[in-house]
Amino acid sequence: MNQSRVLIVDDETNMRHMMSALLNDAGYIVDEAADGQEALQKVKEVRYNYIFCDIKMPKMDGMAFMKAAGAYLDQTDVVMMSAYGSIDIAIEAMKLGAYDYISKPFKPDEILLTLKKAQERELLKAENVELKQRIEEIEGSHSFGNMVAKSKAMQDLFKLAVKVAQYDTTVLVTGESGTGKELIAKGIHYQSKRSKKQIVPVNCAGIPHNLLESELFGYKKGAFTGADRDYGGLFDAAAGGTVFLDEIGDLPLSLQVKLLRVLQENEIRPVGAVESRIVDVRIIAATSKSLEDEIKKGNFRDDLFYRLNVMSIHLPPLHDRSEDVPLLCRFFMDRYNRKLGKTIHSISSAAMSLLLDYQWPGNVRELENMIERAVVLAEKDVLEPEHFPAVLLNPDMHREEEGFEGVFSGYSLKSGKKKLESALIRKALAKTGGNRTRAARLLEISHPSLLSKIKDYEIDA
Repeated sequence: MNQSRVLIVDDETNMRHMMSALLNDAGYIVDEAADGQEALQKVKEVRYNYIFCDIKMPKMDGMAFMKAAGAYLDQTDVVMMSAYGSIDIAIEAMKLGAYDYISKPFKPDEILLTLKKAQERELLKAENVELKQRIEEIEGSHSFGNMVAKSKAMQDLFKLAVKVAQYDTTVLVTGESGTGKELIAKGIHYQSKRSKKQIVPVNCAGIPHNLLESELFGYKKGAFTGADRDYGGLFDAAAGGTVFLDEIGDLPLSLQVKLLRVLQENEIRPVGAVESRIVDVRIIAATSKSLEDEIKKGNFRDDLFYRLNVMSIHLPPLHDRSEDVPLLCRFFMDRYNRKLGKTIHSISSAAMSLLLDYQWPGNVRELENMIERAVVLAEKDVLEPEHFPAVLLNPDMHREEEGFEGVFSGYSLKSGKKKLESALIRKALAKTGGNRTRAARLLEISHPSLLSKIKDYEIDA
């Protein structure tokens, strides 16, 4: 039984009765109105799913009804009817919010077909709304800024970052290289009240120590050779926003004192200036080093550490949260599909198994680079093991790539020969996806000889 409500608005009694009988038989709940004024009163009291409204009527015509009832029709599909059909009338009706327009006289089937089309449209709209809500729920629970993850560790971290973003608290972000420390800092900034101002990243390890002070705090004209003008510095550039100090553990001791003053007094003193000035910035710092160890070595001030470590956020390495790998793969595939104009839609189970087993010494950055490489190499729409670096099949190849010193220890030629052969066999097997016949050709040895060496070197293949 169709419980949709329909209102028929027409000054012709026979037309109203004919349509009412037709729609009642089809299972609709039907009301009638003889003109626009009567229809207006009804839509104020009842919400209709569909309205069939004549255009030419006494007292209030169809167009006037549409204008007057607009606020009550936001969830109603209105079909205009007229024996004086024209394109101009149809366009005008659509501008006022009508869903469709039919010309009189019409066959009963036209009414039912129009309703069917309207119902399909409403169903599609409802499905789109539901899909959008599901996507928002997934993105809301699995993302923070430009980061995605679903592991409990990262979910807890995202919740903490959202809370921290609401306050001007100084934040220290720790974690291995490639885990996304700068992304967390940017996420915090863009969810804070400072989001309309800049976040200025500074790599403390990437700027020569003798230039770092003037880059951070600025300088006065004539302060040193080449200072031919006043320069505000990066803290000035971030006024009202955030300064992100990456690799804070590499900040020279001489500058640690000055940074401490910024944290304590919100003051900076440009190189060559006599007086300090107030600066309004939030500081987020990050490090891949253990600052506690650096304090013990005398490389980092403990008072600065305590000032920075008001709120600490630690990013776990990727190998500790392998459940995030598939989600990150999808995220990066979508990114590089758009960037490179590709249509990769999935990763084969064999390739995903390798990705899940890998230890990810380069963390999320390494995964992103591998996915970009694979998307470039793939000729079809699925990423296979051969699209990824051989290191996935042989993690020890990280050491190979560092040179002989990373692979061999000692001076034994016999031992070195075994290690070199083992590494080359693993590399050939990775290149051929485990195909021993092709691997033997690459190695320029016989197939039986390869099988013998695989057994001797205990290679899983």
